[in-house]
Amino acid sequence: MGSLGVLILVLGVAAVVALVALQCFHLIGPSEVGLVTKRVGRKIDGDQLVALNGEAGYQADLLMPGLRFKLWPVFRVERFPWVQVPPDHIGLVIAQVGAAIPTGAKSAVYRPEFGSFADVRTFLSNGGQRGVQRPVLPPGTTAPIHPVGFVVMTSPQIFGKVVSETTRSAVDQVSDMALRVTHITPQGDRDIVGVVTTLEGPPSADIASRIGGFNDVSAMEQSGGGSATQIIQAVLKAKNNLHDNYQDYQAFLDAGGCIGLQHDPLLYGSYLLNPFLVRVELREMLVVRQGEVAVIKSYVGLPTEDTSGEEFKFGSIVKPGHQGIWSEPLRTGKYTLNPRIYEAEIVPTSILTLNWSHVTSEAHSLDARLAPIDAKSKEAFNFSIDLQVQIHVPDTRAPKVISMVGTMQNLVNEVLQSAVGNYFRNKLQTLGATEFIEKRDEVQSAAEGYIQQYLSRYEVETRGVYIQDVIFPADLVEVLTSREIAAQERETFGQQRSAQEARVSLEQQRGVADMQAELAQANVSIDIERSRAEAARARAEGEAAVITTTGQAEATRTQAIGNATAAAEEALGLARAKGFDAQRRAIGPQQTAMVAALREVGAGHVKIVPDILVGSEGGVLGGLGALLMKSLATGNGDHGADQPVVPGPVEVPAVPVVVEGDAGSDPDAPERPRQ
Repeated sequence: MGSLGVLILVLGVAAVVALVALQCFHLIGPSEVGLVTKRVGRKIDGDQLVALNGEAGYQADLLMPGLRFKLWPVFRVERFPWVQVPPDHIGLVIAQVGAAIPTGAKSAVYRPEFGSFADVRTFLSNGGQRGVQRPVLPPGTTAPIHPVGFVVMTSPQIFGKVVSETTRSAVDQVSDMALRVTHITPQGDRDIVGVVTTLEGPPSADIASRIGGFNDVSAMEQSGGGSATQIIQAVLKAKNNLHDNYQDYQAFLDAGGCIGLQHDPLLYGSYLLNPFLVRVELREMLVVRQGEVAVIKSYVGLPTEDTSGEEFKFGSIVKPGHQGIWSEPLRTGKYTLNPRIYEAEIVPTSILTLNWSHVTSEAHSLDARLAPIDAKSKEAFNFSIDLQVQIHVPDTRAPKVISMVGTMQNLVNEVLQSAVGNYFRNKLQTLGATEFIEKRDEVQSAAEGYIQQYLSRYEVETRGVYIQDVIFPADLVEVLTSREIAAQERETFGQQRSAQEARVSLEQQRGVADMQAELAQANVSIDIERSRAEAARARAEGEAAVITTTGQAEATRTQAIGNATAAAEEALGLARAKGFDAQRRAIGPQQTAMVAALREVGAGHVKIVPDILVGSEGGVLGGLGALLMKSLATGNGDHGADQPVVPGPVEVPAVPVVVEGDAGSDPDAPERPRQ
């Protein structure tokens, strides 16, 4: 062989050496790992995929970032990226190495030594199992995880090398959307809870698993120290702290968690849940507002023990914590009850208004199916009645109400609708159309009494029944309209008559106003004359009063004088009578008469010697008698016929006659008054 051949051989060997050298050096990037596969060596024991002791196959040790040497062709190196979990995502770890999981198990047991699965040797040496691992990698995780030992699923990509059909099957069962952080937040104005369903664990005796069951409730009842409110609080108290809200699934199983629907829901927050083991359903939280209570129908809990009594025949009323309708409703607040196992019936405890009309109440929709009541009168007129009924359910009676009717919607649609509608139909058939219109208030009052009595059977109070509107039939409306038009026309005619009368009055007042000046002058004249007449009348009354007073005084004076004169005359007469009686006894009756006559003549100043002396046989005494009679007969000629005769002065010769007891001879005798 010549030098050329040697040179070619050397170059060939150098090329081979260079090629081998190039195949032996591997540059591992800063975010990569190198998976080493040994082509020669003894067989790995069992069914493992990763060699721990230099066997042929995938090696447990990875090449870290940098320039690494592995003899080619004994070793083959594949580069894989580090596992990187993006924000708001999780990494689901599926082990392709380790022991087989037990029959019926869905995931592998996790031990704290496994950490974040970055060391496959530690995983295998501590009994790691193949399959889905219970923990998930949190967002932001960056780890050099063995690409054959573990496959890590994230939403953007799958890290590792799938070499097992079991792994492929598990990968196909998980959707990309499930590989995200679970967020439970309010949705609009709705409060949300996360209802949890677990997919692995022992079966539960109830339809929903509660760690520890309801032993705590039973213990409180046996001790007698728990009120209804305290028991409700115990039931509501979640035990999610035992397993970090299902994020530590291994702790969940170790604490006695079971497969299936869980009693305790998740509250607001973000959770790293294994989508292969935990599913979350977002449901609306139970919110009891002011003026409401929530009657709870529990499908889990201690066995049913009815507390309603034998007289109640409409189901069981139980203590909180038991299966059945709780005797204590939930009042105003927000409650984290699982709506899949606790059904809450909201019962308004404020006054509830129901409308039998085409309008639905804004506060609720319980009367959405109620419509105006159609009824017929006694004459077969069709009426449509819009009705409003106000009811009230006391909060303490709400459980019994729900036990009897099921729901408030049933109370309205099944109980009230038929009772109210039939009452008005029956009542209207007994009344005439116009009678119903006239007695509307009476019908309304009677309806309220009937409905109140009817609803009392269901523990419901009636607070009012109101007929809102009545739609009359067209033919009746026509009759009533004609009648009303006639009445209005009559009223119109009356108004027109009143207007004409007012017009006449206006004209009269206008005339009076036009003559107001003359009328005022006449009124003043009338007032003046009236004042003068009143003055004259007052003057006349004054004069009459003076005259009356004067006359009364004169009459009184005259009466007094008369009374005194009469008394004097009476006394004088009595005295003279006694004197005459004494004279008569002494001198005889005739002489006594003569003496009296002479005394009278002397007292009356009668002339004894007449102007004409007439002779007679009587002598002087006869002449004197005749003269005396003449004087008495003529009254001396000085007085009229109406005046008493007063004898004038008569000269009587002195006749010495002494009569004992003669008053006329007494010089001290009182002088006879003259008239």
